[in-house]
Amino acid sequence: MTFEAILAYLHLLAILTMVVFISSEAALCRVQWLNAAVVERLAKVDRVYGIAAIMVLATGVARTVWGVKGTSWYWTNPLLHVKLTLFIIVGVISIFPTMTYFRWRKALRATGALPTEADIQKTRKLVMVQAHLIALIPLVAVFLARGFGK
Repeated sequence: MTFEAILAYLHLLAILTMVVFISSEAALCRVQWLNAAVVERLAKVDRVYGIAAIMVLATGVARTVWGVKGTSWYWTNPLLHVKLTLFIIVGVISIFPTMTYFRWRKALRATGALPTEADIQKTRKLVMVQAHLIALIPLVAVFLARGFGK
């Protein structure tokens, strides 16, 4: 039972870390605020966000394998697949801002150029889509935890 609680804690900690850092990206990626320091910071914030996302996935899989309910309970429930699908969609979307931050940082370091307003707005929109999709995952999770979908 203690191991189950520790797995749940680690999963929740990873989720909260992921939410904090996608929120930080959304706050920083604004036309009004973007300067050289923010370009550098965005790349770092996005790296932590990515690590947290990997930890969410790893701890979630660990909970299905070593948790009390077991793999047969989790993996036969369609709601788990809805959660994973949402998570994968968020992950795929996150590739674009990540690559953009690297491009911005490379251009900044090479020429001192900041990104265009249109590029910032497009990237922020993708970050906001991620943030809103992430907010749907716990909704599915609470129904999953209560046995819906079985």
